[in-house]
Amino acid sequence: MFKKEGEVKEYNGFFARHKLWMASATLIGTIIGAGILALPYVIAKAGFFYGLFLLIFLGIIMLFVNLFVGEIVLSTKGQHQLTGYAERYLGKWGKRLITFSMVFGIYGALTAYLIGEGETLYNIISWGSPLLYSILFFLFGFFIIYRGVKATGRAEMILTSLMFLIVIIVGILTFKKINYDYFSNSNLAYVFYPYGAILFAYLGAAAIPEMQEELGNDKKLMKKAIIIGSLVPIILYTLFAFLVIGIVGLQNFEELIQEGVQPIATIALGIFSSPLLDKLANIIAICTMFTSFLTLGIALTEIYQFDFNFTRKKSLLLTFILPLLLVIFGLKSFISVILISGAVAGGLEGILIVLMYWKAKKLWNRKPEYSLQTPKTVGYIIIAVFALGIIYQVWDQLLSKIWDKLF
Repeated sequence: MFKKEGEVKEYNGFFARHKLWMASATLIGTIIGAGILALPYVIAKAGFFYGLFLLIFLGIIMLFVNLFVGEIVLSTKGQHQLTGYAERYLGKWGKRLITFSMVFGIYGALTAYLIGEGETLYNIISWGSPLLYSILFFLFGFFIIYRGVKATGRAEMILTSLMFLIVIIVGILTFKKINYDYFSNSNLAYVFYPYGAILFAYLGAAAIPEMQEELGNDKKLMKKAIIIGSLVPIILYTLFAFLVIGIVGLQNFEELIQEGVQPIATIALGIFSSPLLDKLANIIAICTMFTSFLTLGIALTEIYQFDFNFTRKKSLLLTFILPLLLVIFGLKSFISVILISGAVAGGLEGILIVLMYWKAKKLWNRKPEYSLQTPKTVGYIIIAVFALGIIYQVWDQLLSKIWDKLF
């Protein structure tokens, strides 16, 4: 399930015979992380049916974005990360912007994972404080990354399968408990509220260059692997949001917040369903966030180490000191971190990917295994959605609060 950094991916048995599923699992595992735990609350806040529409709409947009990245990867000789493709097709300014988006997004995700793991572990153990478990999780995760160990596609496949299994078990055991009145809530004042969290939950394009390594000589499977890897999270998120909202409901989420409990889906599910589901759901949430923490922590360390030529120790320090300090000095809102990180990092990255895709169509140096014939109008729509999302979320989460304090 885990390997030392730099080791060649060598699989045998089932994993060697099913490269398509391994590559798909790599994308699915990168996409599914802390974001899924925020979705039921933010969707319930705006209204289930509107939130469901936004969940599917943004999921389809991210499917196109991921396919754009796949074609960029296959159109370019050599192995690169998103920063390398941005420099080739957009120049230095493109590399700087996508580096900023990746760094901003990873810092947000690492911070969210620390908050989420602390709250979840505290909910399971019921001793100490969420901050204590955030720090303990940080120390354990940092040690693993310092030792150079990372999750492989096998870990992602197993954990994703377990997540699906938990959702199915939750559905079977609680279907009769679903209160359909909870789906009737809607609030136009929060019509844009779920945007950042949903976009955060779909981020995973950085895994696509790694999928090329997973597939090896079977790069013709890339398109199918990306489609599978992008559609599975849409299905899982829809089922999960339906079940959790149907069992918990917006009012109960709001009451948890008033009691000082974060509106994390698995915690709410445990409180309002059964102790067995509480333990199962939270354990899987911990494992999912843990593998994502490893993946993103290593990715940011490597950005500092290879793109900025810092030493490994300095890169590790720069990667982990900020999220730790933010949590220690009082940043506790799991939802707020995800909202702003998803909108800004995901939106900027998505815009740059569309621009890179257009350039790659003209400047490719390798014939790709697939070539989309997507009208430019689709790209303009995607750019507009991301740009408006950034403007709204920055205003809602940052500028409006500063404005209120000043005036």
